[in-house]
Amino acid sequence: MAEILSLTVSEAVRVDSQRIAGIMAELGDTAAQHVIGLALEQLATILTTTEAALAAGDLARTVADSEHMARLAWQIGLLSLAGVAMDLGSTAERGDLPALAAIRARLQRVGNLSLTAIWDRAAIS
Repeated sequence: MAEILSLTVSEAVRVDSQRIAGIMAELGDTAAQHVIGLALEQLATILTTTEAALAAGDLARTVADSEHMARLAWQIGLLSLAGVAMDLGSTAERGDLPALAAIRARLQRVGNLSLTAIWDRAAIS
């Protein structure tokens, strides 16, 4: 009888703490938390619309959403999310469907972890 192993996928997300500190220093704590909160809401929305575009097979929309997500994630220091979003967009442009499926799953993992990681940091500050 064959033994079946379950592999768990675990990824650490990279958050640019200096970028967050820069936002906090530039805007002050209250305004920075508001700006970061709005960005997180936008990212959550973009993650949802990207998933919908992928489910519908709309690669052009996927590329546009990925570019928007990458820019926004980069601005608030979510380096891992920005990188995965760029990978998703370039893969969608090429139409590489097997790779797109893998990156889609990674986007969901990294997206959720990234939003939680920065929200926790913003709440602590």
